Amino acid sequence: MTAGTTVLLATSKVGFDLLLLGHVAAALIGFGAVATSGVQAARLLRSATGALPGDLRRYFVPGVNWAGRVVYLVPALGFALLATSRFRLGDPFVAAGLGLWAASALVGETVMWPAERRLQLAVAALADDAAPAVVPTLLRDCLLVGGSAALLAADFLAATVLMVAKPG
Repeated sequence: MTAGTTVLLATSKVGFDLLLLGHVAAALIGFGAVATSGVQAARLLRSATGALPGDLRRYFVPGVNWAGRVVYLVPALGFALLATSRFRLGDPFVAAGLGLWAASALVGETVMWPAERRLQLAVAALADDAAPAVVPTLLRDCLLVGGSAALLAADFLAATVLMVAKPG
C-alpha cells in the first residue's frame, strides 16, 4: 500500500464519519423539534382552562418550524452515506428506513405542521388573559400535533433500531 492510498483511506473514513455525524445530528434535531412540538401542544391542551403561560405563547409564535424541517437533511445525508459505504439503496434496512422517513415527512407536511400553524395563529389571536378553550379548533389541533408528533417519534425510534441493527 502506498502513502497516497493510506491518506485516501483515512480521508474517506473521516468523510464517512462526518457524514454519519451529520445524518444522526439532523435526525436528532429534526425529530427532537417534532417531539418538542408535541409536548408543547399537550401543555397547551392542559392550559385550556386558564390563562395561557407566557412560555407557551412564545413557543407558538407564528412562523415556520425550521428546526423540525431539518428532517429533510436526514435522507440527503443518508444518500451521501450510501455513496461512501458498502450498503446500497436496495438493502432492506435502508429501504425500510427511507420508507419510515417518507411516512414521517408525509404526516409532518399534511397533518402536523398545518395544525401547528393553526395553533400559532390561534394563540396569537388570544388576548393576554384569555383561556385557549375559547378557540374551538384549538383543542382539535392540539390533539393533531400531539398525536402526529407521537407517531413521528415512533417512526424515528423504529428507524434508529433499523439503522443500528441493519437487519437483512
